[in-house]
Amino acid sequence: MKKLLLGDEAIAQGALDAGLSGVYAYPGTPSTEITEYIQMSALARERGVHSRWSTNEKTAMEAALGMSFMGKRAMVCMKHVGLNVCADPFVNSGMTGVNGGVVVLVADDPSMHSSQDEQDSRFYGKFALIPTMEPSSQQEAYDMTREAFDLSEKVGLPVLMRVTTRMAHSRAVVSIADEAREQNAMNYNAEASHWVLLPANARKRNDVVTAQQAELEQMAVESSHNKYIEGTDHSLGIIASGIGFNYVCECFGGEEKCPYPLLKISQYPLPKELVRRMTEACEEVLIVEEGQPFIEDQVRGVMPGNAQVKGRLTGELPRTGELNPDAVKRALGMPVAEGYAKCDDVAPRPPMLCQGCGHRDVYTALNEVLREYDNARVFGDIGCYTLGFLPPFRAIHSCVDMGASITMAKGASDAGQWPAVAIIGDSTFTHSGMTGLLDAINENADITVIISDNLTTAMTGGQDSAGTNKFEAICRGLGLSDEHLHVVVPLPKNMPEITDIIRKEINYHGTSVIIPRRECMQTLQRHLKAKKAKEAKK
Repeated sequence: MKKLLLGDEAIAQGALDAGLSGVYAYPGTPSTEITEYIQMSALARERGVHSRWSTNEKTAMEAALGMSFMGKRAMVCMKHVGLNVCADPFVNSGMTGVNGGVVVLVADDPSMHSSQDEQDSRFYGKFALIPTMEPSSQQEAYDMTREAFDLSEKVGLPVLMRVTTRMAHSRAVVSIADEAREQNAMNYNAEASHWVLLPANARKRNDVVTAQQAELEQMAVESSHNKYIEGTDHSLGIIASGIGFNYVCECFGGEEKCPYPLLKISQYPLPKELVRRMTEACEEVLIVEEGQPFIEDQVRGVMPGNAQVKGRLTGELPRTGELNPDAVKRALGMPVAEGYAKCDDVAPRPPMLCQGCGHRDVYTALNEVLREYDNARVFGDIGCYTLGFLPPFRAIHSCVDMGASITMAKGASDAGQWPAVAIIGDSTFTHSGMTGLLDAINENADITVIISDNLTTAMTGGQDSAGTNKFEAICRGLGLSDEHLHVVVPLPKNMPEITDIIRKEINYHGTSVIIPRRECMQTLQRHLKAKKAKEAKK
């Protein structure tokens, strides 16, 4: 059977066909479509595959480990910065090992299309001493996902699968299996001595996992996804990984037409035996990889002879941003077609908050009040409302990572800043803002927190938000008094009420929370359309 699939969808289909029992994820571009595909799958519904969104990536990773503990296969999905959030359980999962197979899918975002940095998640796989896989095509993404679950159970370790934006969000025809593998039966084979990471147990596991590295490297050497393609011209050798391999093939019109020896790497640890074969045979070696110089750094450490290594570190390929076929052509000394000249007649169109968005009214009210104070500072967070930094609002002064708004506001207040305001979205608050608010309440920090609640995870497409209709209860449970907890409806007609409340709570020298609540315009339109269609059927 053949299907036209995004890279993300190919991964999701591969997981389902591998006998998946649960996917655990927090939405983050460019990984979101994996979980959404599983949520929409008839097979997943029929089999009762878990697919509800997790509160954050850490809870997702830990839940997947719990499913693995009981012998079932689980997948965890996130974008690269989400891997930072779940780093603690992820790294420790290399020590515990697995019972049922675990695949940790991480989608990196070179060029930072929707991210704060260009992190390369392959370093995490090396750090955690677990196998890492990096598909070069949508077909390979499907095949590799199925194999990753088998590999995970074979070696008793989770497997990290890394894709990048272009792979995740481009489509190709994928041949899929006619029948999905049955789910694992639940079992009680997990050994407590592996999973209880007391120092005495962890030291033993550390020795075992470290000793496995030679076996994992030999598997990479023998993997069908890593291949050495001989060439006739040994003045240059090319090592390419992931989507970079596609770009090399595009430059020559196919892998078989490349005149140079070509080493494709899609499974790690780095297959040093294949690398040495190339560096011994070639005068120069060009490393073509999407992301940071992960392979390039390691090749310099294992290379014999006098072969000159080229790549991102030496300037043949750009040090930052996405690769593309033209960048690879330049590195190979091949001619590049001229692009279109820049047109000065086209005005730039920066992103902006939707018309009618409740965040607009929040920023309008906030700006009106803060004009009354000298040197007010507003600490922002990750979400649609980050666009409040741009014109016409220019309303926030920081945005570092999810949940940082509240803790940064507290730290600024500790330093003597007043007013210190934090603005955070509903989904981000439950993701990683609640603990910061608890710190603030415990010390009665002089900050005003605005939880701008649009009843969804809007930035990634309108997924369910874990704390919907629970925020007042959460704030009370953390110890906030009702006197300094307010819910308002962000509409122009309510502006006097909203500005009065903001002013009052800024002038209260303690911790207060204001919750402006109005549904996201995008999800509202979808809900109204669905309601209209339902009524039309009656």
